[in-house]
Order: sequence, then structure tokens, then C-alpha cells
Amino acid sequence: MSDEREIMSWEIFGVASRALAQAVADDGYEPDMILSIARGGLLIGGALGYALAVKNVYTMNVEFYTGVDERLEVPRILPPAPDFVDLADARILIADDVADTGHTLRSVHDFCDGKVGEVRTAVLYEKPHSVVQADYAWKKTSLWINFPWSDKEPVIDRGVRDF
Repeated sequence: MSDEREIMSWEIFGVASRALAQAVADDGYEPDMILSIARGGLLIGGALGYALAVKNVYTMNVEFYTGVDERLEVPRILPPAPDFVDLADARILIADDVADTGHTLRSVHDFCDGKVGEVRTAVLYEKPHSVVQADYAWKKTSLWINFPWSDKEPVIDRGVRDF
């Protein structure tokens, strides 16, 4: 793996999240709910919620990455999973920071498919080798990405290193 990285600052995040929201709006898609994939999708999901005037912002926890370019064999959806009762006609926008392999995005999309009216995906970054193509992506890159929320060591040592 190359040492070269894509660097996203908080300022760039503001520009990127607004541009991503504008792409969704320009496409005419009006989600009823934004489903953020934790942890990386939490901030983009919130930003999209504000920009697209969507108050129903939910979280889904998926474990896949264990370190830089280290991951489990398959993504695992962690409880509690969202309950889509009375959402058969809802339009859902799944938000995440990056579609790297695409397996996490695909597992969440598959989880939602058939339970709601329509599912689309939005990511800040999309890698060229992703197994899925997001409906909306701010930028494509093949580099590892340093996000402003995860580029420093945790303040508590739990034996986990995510960057």
C-alpha cells in the first residue's frame, strides 16, 4: 500500500457534504430518511440531513474494518438494526464516508431492499475497485483517506487502531 493519502480537512468536509447534498437535490431525489452507516457515515449523514431538510436520520452499525486496509472477511451488521415498520413506501438515502470495497454499502443496501420503497446511496469518496457504485459520490480516489474525525489516535487506548 502506498504512503500517499487523500486528506480531507473539516473545511473540505463542509464543501464536500454540501456538494453531495446538491447532487442529490439536483437529481430530484427527496429522501424521507437518511440511514447513516456508523461510524464513518455519521457526520455525512447528519450534514446531508441538514442540507436536504430531512429530520429522520438513523444509524446502522456495521463492523468491517479493523485497521488501515485490514478488514473482516465479510461485514457484520451489529444490533440494534433499524426496524422499518410502516416504511414500505419510504425513500431511504444510505450515507457513508467511503465506498472502499463496497461490501459494507452493499450489505446495508441489501438489508433495506424490499423493506422500503426506494434505496439510494451517497458517499464522500468512492474507490475504483468498489463492488458497488454509489448513486452519489463526491469524489473518486484509489488512495487511503485521512478523515478529520479519524486521523488521530484515540484519547483512550482500547487496543484498537482505525487509521
